[in-house]
Amino acid sequence: MKSECCQPLTSPFIGLFISMCGCRKTAIIGGILNAIGWILSAYASNVHYLFLTFGVTAGIGSGMVYLPAVVMVGQYFQKRRALAQGLSTTGTGFGAFLMTALLKYLCTEFGWRNAMFIQGAISLNLCVCGALMRPLSPKGSSEKYIVRSNSEDNQAKALSHSAKTIKSNGVLSEEPEKKEESTNEEVLDSVQHTETGGRSRSGRNMYGLRILKTVSQLTVTVRKGFALWYSSYFGAASLFTNRVFVAFVIWALFAYSSFVIPFIHLPEIVKQYNLSSQNNIFPLTSIIAIVHIFGKVILGIISDFPCISTWNVFLTANFTLVTCILTLPLMHAYISLAVVCALIGFSSGYFSLMPVVTEDLVGTKHLANAYGIIICANGISALLGPPFAGWIYDITQKYDFSFYISGLLYMVGIIFLLLQPCIQKRQLREKSTEEAQV
Repeated sequence: MKSECCQPLTSPFIGLFISMCGCRKTAIIGGILNAIGWILSAYASNVHYLFLTFGVTAGIGSGMVYLPAVVMVGQYFQKRRALAQGLSTTGTGFGAFLMTALLKYLCTEFGWRNAMFIQGAISLNLCVCGALMRPLSPKGSSEKYIVRSNSEDNQAKALSHSAKTIKSNGVLSEEPEKKEESTNEEVLDSVQHTETGGRSRSGRNMYGLRILKTVSQLTVTVRKGFALWYSSYFGAASLFTNRVFVAFVIWALFAYSSFVIPFIHLPEIVKQYNLSSQNNIFPLTSIIAIVHIFGKVILGIISDFPCISTWNVFLTANFTLVTCILTLPLMHAYISLAVVCALIGFSSGYFSLMPVVTEDLVGTKHLANAYGIIICANGISALLGPPFAGWIYDITQKYDFSFYISGLLYMVGIIFLLLQPCIQKRQLREKSTEEAQV
């Protein structure tokens, strides 16, 4: 649970890594961190140690793999993005089922310490998945890269000449009129010096120049990535200046807690209604998880139809989910509960549409930072939702009120979604008036 909470809460900072290193390197580093977290957890002797190794290290590593995967799908696919996101995110559902069964088997056969060690080795496959995230570069950018590389080679040659100048004379020429003559003499001296056995010194100088060039390129990359990340959060082009995006973030703060609550209270509701025998055959939480996988794919297919808006599908799924949460406490039979849980799982498939909606709001350039904020808001919601539901039960001694109150809070978030078209129209009017004045 700590790992699942740490992953979304660190997503805004993972956007910084994507801006600096790119999706491929970020995913590879995340795979290594995730594997290290699992392996170090095998040597745990207390809960605090596990909090640092499994909760923090493995959680950050999994987040550094998940966010680049979402961003890369948005870069690869433009026509059928919703279906692509739905298919890519179904791996989390299938992986949860398969890895749970695998970990149970490994713990039974080898013990929990060896099971964590083996799981760490399996997690290294995330590095292979990250290596497959090849960035797409258009022809224009490749031509720019060729011109840039030629200029960098020329700069390197100039640096090598200057280094040889310093090496042969010990000082630089201060008279600009004698630069060409001194350069020619120094080149001849350096050639004679290499012929007489000075190749090792020139090789060391070139090696030092390569290191200097690598460090300078790394510094420029870090500065550009940090500038893009900083401008997305705090600069003039901050994402928070987009009022439509702010409304979307407010919705995310209320959404995920309502989806988590059924998983927490359903087992107790089953005991309260004496449905344990039926629930043991096919648990209600498993119905939500299985239908959730198919919901992602089906909603993605529906959203890709030309005549259907992704935003309308997203809103409809949200309304269906909040209706199911509000009506779940009214069901007392297993069949009715199973139907409502299936609808909850299907409608919650809108999670696969969140990257598509976010990209439509902010564009592909800011998708990593924007989606990181959305995931962080969902993480805060998931972190505060279960304790809030437990506090309501302690006061009322009924599970029904937890569903009602969380559903009403979810409705507040949906209201902000409904305000988004009005905000967009207002922004377009303000923009048109400004252009008219200019």
